[in-house]
Amino acid sequence: MTTTTLTDRYVDAAMRTVPEAQRDDLAAELRGSIDDQIDARVAEGEERTDAERAVLTDLGDPDKLAAGYTERPLWLIGPRYFLEWWRLLKLLLWIVLPCAAFGIALAQVLAGAGIGEVIGTIVPVLISVTVHLGFWTVLVFAVVERTSRRDAKTPFLPWTVDQLPEPRTRGAGFGDLIASLVFLLFAAGAILWDLLIGFVPSEPGLSFLDPGLWPTWIIGLFVLMALEAAFAVIVYAVGRWTPWLAVVNGILNIAIAVPALWLLSQGRLINPDYFPTIIPGESGAEVGLIVSTLVGFVIAGAAIWDTIDGGLKAVRARRG
Repeated sequence: MTTTTLTDRYVDAAMRTVPEAQRDDLAAELRGSIDDQIDARVAEGEERTDAERAVLTDLGDPDKLAAGYTERPLWLIGPRYFLEWWRLLKLLLWIVLPCAAFGIALAQVLAGAGIGEVIGTIVPVLISVTVHLGFWTVLVFAVVERTSRRDAKTPFLPWTVDQLPEPRTRGAGFGDLIASLVFLLFAAGAILWDLLIGFVPSEPGLSFLDPGLWPTWIIGLFVLMALEAAFAVIVYAVGRWTPWLAVVNGILNIAIAVPALWLLSQGRLINPDYFPTIIPGESGAEVGLIVSTLVGFVIAGAAIWDTIDGGLKAVRARRG
């Protein structure tokens, strides 16, 4: 009966993942290396059994050793493709998740779902989408990692200095100030034009906004817009975004968005006669519902985005 030694077991385990064409040569080479190391330890006075165990322990996991022989990667995505994978995943998350959330929320609201049902539908879908994006991008890059030759050029564009991004703006320059002031003036002018003249040539005086908003709500909005203009001037004067400025920016966004969304939910933001007048029949009411829903999403999305953007600018300015 043949006795199987630890060396036999180790060599057999190491050769299981080696291609058959290389197996005999690598097995002989590995066995010869193990025997030489054992003999060296025995010559120094160790027992052969103890020497054999010590040598095999030093060699480590046989699968890892075999991967080194065959240059087989022991990672899903190695350093060669990791940055491309990470950039692609972040880009997909930034694009797909907001689009998925917006589409689901819009469909749920149009179907008459409540806020709890909308959130309860969005959260599991976003988790599922995130998991799928991570899984499929990792799978694709793992396949590329294992099918491309080590000496082959990467299938992605090589990096050049032309890919260097422009320095990130701090959002406190003169151009940012002018853009903010022009936008606020344009918005104020559009609101007054809508209430006094209207944007439908065939229906003079038909305003998109509810005429009942004048004067209390409209004056309140103009006051908040004046505060927004003053805030833009302060940011420019300070020269950079700070945590406190980011907090004030968030408060201003809440002060504008919350009343607007409340008025919209009460049917007091958009003129209820606007769409039935320009689109006779039941279609006018249906279009009005869809537009009201879209306006609500735009108001909430703009407030959330501007608040997050201010916070990110403050963080970047602090790091800088």
